[in-house]
Amino acid sequence: MVGPLDDDTVRTVQSGRETVGAMLGTAQSHLQKVFIVFVAGMLGTIYALQYGVWEMLREDLVYANMTPELRRQTSVVSTQAFDVILLQVKIGAVVGILLAVPVLVFYGRDALRARGWWPADRIPVWKGALFALTSLVLFAGGVFYAYELFFPLMFKFLAGNANAAGFTPQYSIVKWAQFIFLLGASFGLAAQLPLLMTVLSYTGIVPYETFRDKWRIAVLLIFLFGALFSPPDPFTQIMWAAPLCGLYAVSLALSKVAVLAKRSSDLVSTAAVGRANWNTILGGAVVVGGITYYLLATPAFQYVRAFAAWFPSSRLTGDVTRPALLGLPPETTAVVLAVAGGLLAVPVVLYYHVLQALEDAVAPDEREMGDPTAIDIDELSADAVEVAPPEVFEEMTEEEALAHADTALSADDQTKAQAILDRWDEAHEDADEAADEPADGTTADGDAATEEGGAGGILTSTTAGMADAFTEDETTEDDIGGYYYDIQFILSSLASKAFWILGVFGFVLSASFLFLYRGGIGDIQRVFVSRLPEGMQAQVDIVTLHPVEHLVFIVKFSTILGAVSVLPLVLYFAWPAMQDRSLVGGDRNILLVWGGTLFVALIGGSLLGFLYVAPMAISAIAYDQLQANMVIAYRISNFGWLVLFLTIGIGLLVEIPVTMFLFHRAGLVPFEVMYERWRYVVLAIVATAAMVTPDSIFTMLIVGVPTALSYMVGLAILWVYTLGGRRTPKGRGEPAD
Repeated sequence: MVGPLDDDTVRTVQSGRETVGAMLGTAQSHLQKVFIVFVAGMLGTIYALQYGVWEMLREDLVYANMTPELRRQTSVVSTQAFDVILLQVKIGAVVGILLAVPVLVFYGRDALRARGWWPADRIPVWKGALFALTSLVLFAGGVFYAYELFFPLMFKFLAGNANAAGFTPQYSIVKWAQFIFLLGASFGLAAQLPLLMTVLSYTGIVPYETFRDKWRIAVLLIFLFGALFSPPDPFTQIMWAAPLCGLYAVSLALSKVAVLAKRSSDLVSTAAVGRANWNTILGGAVVVGGITYYLLATPAFQYVRAFAAWFPSSRLTGDVTRPALLGLPPETTAVVLAVAGGLLAVPVVLYYHVLQALEDAVAPDEREMGDPTAIDIDELSADAVEVAPPEVFEEMTEEEALAHADTALSADDQTKAQAILDRWDEAHEDADEAADEPADGTTADGDAATEEGGAGGILTSTTAGMADAFTEDETTEDDIGGYYYDIQFILSSLASKAFWILGVFGFVLSASFLFLYRGGIGDIQRVFVSRLPEGMQAQVDIVTLHPVEHLVFIVKFSTILGAVSVLPLVLYFAWPAMQDRSLVGGDRNILLVWGGTLFVALIGGSLLGFLYVAPMAISAIAYDQLQANMVIAYRISNFGWLVLFLTIGIGLLVEIPVTMFLFHRAGLVPFEVMYERWRYVVLAIVATAAMVTPDSIFTMLIVGVPTALSYMVGLAILWVYTLGGRRTPKGRGEPAD
């Protein structure tokens, strides 16, 4: 019997279980301490949330930068009876686990060391403490930035944007808390970047040169990572990604120092560098101290007040006064702070000079070196071989490398000989891997990658088993494999037209997003509410329970418009490839006509539904609620999708039979094919409805069932038109299979 997991995966899982068991066994006598830490962290968090933390979070994160009017409109609400209690317990449990895990790992370190998961050498306590302290400080710095700048500005923007659109920013405490804690944690974890990059570069796991040369990719990944964790609007995404890009630059500098210090720790003395550059170091301290005193003790303090008034934080205001620490006069305090600033400038300037000295010791100026391939390896020391340009070894043959190593051995320098061979192997490793890679996509044994056991075999066998439930005949792997290659062939044919397809999709998406984002959704909401009965207009309220709910709706809606608008273009460009695979037939020019009918259906259906159908339907839905004196507060996500289905959805439902009729008349997809494969169509409708509708089976059925019925109506119309399938289109080319 073949299991779903291979042997390597099973062994890995078993090894992990054994490791956890061994660690728990070793720490068994200390589990009581671990449990005490967990309980203390959990209860402390719950009590802190109950006695002041919730109010502090609301004031500092939500209301800090809001105007009084926007503050009255914005609130954090509980939608269920046990929301707050359960949320406090969840947060407390997470905090308790985070505090208890390091204690458990510490007491179980002997078991981890025995299994090779802990350094074999004893790590000095001060090094471990320094690493932990650095990590905590960086994490706190990331959370501090989010708390002081990001969240206050973001909530002011989000609440103001929603309020301007006619929606009430009424956040569910569960969704709001999850949002701020997840986003705050992402800032704290992202702030670990300097520590992570420095450790990886120093240990050689990821070379410093990789971080340096791939900085463009790193910036792209930072923005993509920000798109996942930050709200979907340009303002907050820039606020998330811009500090990280600056942090990446700082991390590069720290990684460079760590690597250079490792490679040439015996070549540069920090004390010697300090003595050689004492004048500039002292000058830097004097300049920084003088600027600090000038800003704090002279009329130039007005610039500090101007900066405090501009800085978007409730902690700083334009009426700040000169600091007076420990009861000292402002002038004396300015002197103390000037001295402190000068002392802080000393290590910064020293760092700069040490960096320059390390660069000079490790890698001389290329202008002095000339052609790097002309370097004489025999004249270099072992340390110089370690940092020599890679071009030296890339141009070197194996015989030459062995000859240089033999020369070093003759001079009784085994370290240099080994360094030469290691550098040559490293330079030629990538070339050897590229030469071993097959050029035709086959495996090393000559078998095709899609033979049984390959990715294609797994895909086709799994899909064939799933498809049997929706077909009358048995579906074989060859059938699904053929479909797989057909799809691959069609997608390859679209590659040359990707510019036009993505261009149209991007234009429609961005145009609709900007229109809705810059107030269009508010105008639509106001016009729509004005179509409701007069007694209902003032009593219907649309709320956002999640801080970014209305923005997510705008993004989804714009994406749907872009996908619908580009669909005729995709089919038009893919038609030749589909004809080559005998999937379709007929005249593809009918697609242009179909695109026109699609546009008319969308516009006409939207106007009809927006002005008449949707107001009547929502009025009927809300009538009983108003009669029972209930407060009507619809979520923007649910209300927006309801309006969308009753407007654009009407046009799309009408377009389905029209599309079927046009495709049959042109011989693109005959009635016989539509009838024979109706099960596949229904399955695709249900799957699409599950993806585009809110997370509810009810809304999925509301969309899926009318769409499937519209397809059945199209089949009925074509059955009558073709006299039960006996009348086929003529002169339209070969029909589809």
